[in-house]
Amino acid sequence: LCGYALFMSRNQKTFRPKKNAPSGNKGVQLKKHIDATLGSGNLRDAVRLPPGEDLNEWLAVNTVDFFNQVNILYGTLMEFCTPATCPTMSAGPKFEYRWADGVQIKKPIEVSAPKYVEYLMDWIEAQLDDESIFPQKIGTPFPQNFKEVVKTIFKRLFRVYAHIYHTHFQKIVSLKEEAHLNTCFKHFTLFTWEFKLIDKAELAPLIDLIESIVSVC
Repeated sequence: LCGYALFMSRNQKTFRPKKNAPSGNKGVQLKKHIDATLGSGNLRDAVRLPPGEDLNEWLAVNTVDFFNQVNILYGTLMEFCTPATCPTMSAGPKFEYRWADGVQIKKPIEVSAPKYVEYLMDWIEAQLDDESIFPQKIGTPFPQNFKEVVKTIFKRLFRVYAHIYHTHFQKIVSLKEEAHLNTCFKHFTLFTWEFKLIDKAELAPLIDLIESIVSVC
């Protein structure tokens, strides 16, 4: 998956434990479908909703998958992305992200990049573990606002990619992980594009890269 086996054989760092696919046996089946289609090398086909499958189930399983991918990618950079090197969560000089979850932190606060990612992953993990949002039992309905929840998750995961590309890409190159990063981001981009999960204005920090991915595929 996304150069995953080779990548993990060289680098065992992860930001936090991997999450498993939701929705019981159904989620496992869809996860196997993802792995099989990714193995074919055609990312455009890999992101499409399989015939006859439920859109929410597909979004749920892929949300977990992309959460895990970003965890692993960021894990390789944790020693280089510190409060000293990255005092703000930014994607170049024009884009700075502040953290708010609407519950514990209602007013956006400025935090370092590693703190932002920590807050973000805690927040996503809480969503994934909430069975009223990501049901674990087959037949349990998804909430009415499920796609909006997923959109917010993807919007914020994109910010981690944007930070990595703008601030840490040279380090990624020195680690010889740029091919892995680019493949993961291409997969992420095609999925979000297919299901219109991120507003174009949010994509501005990497829009040239995104448009090249979408136009080539």
